[in-house]
Amino acid sequence: MRQITLWAAAHVFGITHSLVYAGSGSDKTFNWVETFCLLVLAALATCIWSALDSRRDNYITLDKWFRLFIRFGLASAMISYGMAKIFPLQMPFPYLTRFVEPFGNFSQLGVLWNFVGSSPVYETVVGCTEMLGGILLLVPRTTMLGTLSCLVDLTYVFLLNMTYDVPVKLLSFHLVLMALFLLVPELPRLANFFFLNRAAKPSTQPSLCHTRRANRLALVVQIIFGIYLVGTNIYKSWRGWYAYGGGRPKSSFYGIWNVDQLSIDGQVRSPLLTDYDRWRRVIFDFPTSVNFQRMDDSFVGYGVVINLTDGTISLTKASDRDWKAKFTFQHPAPDQLTLNGNMDSHEIHMELQLVDRKKFLLANSHFHWILDAWQE
Repeated sequence: MRQITLWAAAHVFGITHSLVYAGSGSDKTFNWVETFCLLVLAALATCIWSALDSRRDNYITLDKWFRLFIRFGLASAMISYGMAKIFPLQMPFPYLTRFVEPFGNFSQLGVLWNFVGSSPVYETVVGCTEMLGGILLLVPRTTMLGTLSCLVDLTYVFLLNMTYDVPVKLLSFHLVLMALFLLVPELPRLANFFFLNRAAKPSTQPSLCHTRRANRLALVVQIIFGIYLVGTNIYKSWRGWYAYGGGRPKSSFYGIWNVDQLSIDGQVRSPLLTDYDRWRRVIFDFPTSVNFQRMDDSFVGYGVVINLTDGTISLTKASDRDWKAKFTFQHPAPDQLTLNGNMDSHEIHMELQLVDRKKFLLANSHFHWILDAWQE
């Protein structure tokens, strides 16, 4: 679809700039133009098919197999997103930079991600509800219950995406439509049960196959495929937990370090808010990266290699492969770190003091049944 989408963007919508089609999110210009192209192709295919096959009375067989495809597509998405929350990975616990970043600098997306991530139990419960809907979709007899569960979950997700500007609005909207598509044939039964005080008759949806034996075999295949979906997502999330989640490796100097003293070319730089070149904090979180916070609270990130044997710290820039900086370090106490080296052709001396993370309310909050005084 890429070339078709790029052509439509240029000739139908008059878009002259290059379209970004890689990366996360589904709300890029490319995605919206691609969706338009798919809609046009679907409409053309419908017209041609209807004209060539106008004498056919019904599409019962096609409908039930297409519904099976939609059911497992929706189940796959729900299980994937649910498992990513159960561990929890989709919204991880706030990284160390978030602890010292002014709240006013957070985007709406950042607020939502860290709000959910700061309570792993809440995220896990939400993931369980998504998993429940996905698993119920895997079994034909529980499809309607699973669809209702998914519709509730997805409506909540779509509302969050719309109100917190999460760039998966297009995707979540399609998932809502998929749930509604599965639910439409059952609407009369639901209306009888919930609103009209009438008996809800058995479902009139046809069986997938013509014989009982074939239907049993189809059920076994669906369950096996469902087990495969759940198993692969458990494995993927388990690996993610130890790669970038709560079980990931941490930096050798993990923590938030205040820059108590900084000298550049032998000149001591006082911690003035107007001094853009003066570092305020050094934050070691991941083993291969480090973040420096300036006096204006902005951040700059570097790749890092910490060699404990040689007592050196090497920095690199992703945007400039030729750029390098190297420091030697002394670690006289667990909460003290001294760096000496060369950076951007300047001699740097830094004395760092480790911040006690327990002083941050976010890192030291616990559940209380009884709470006489609460803090915001």
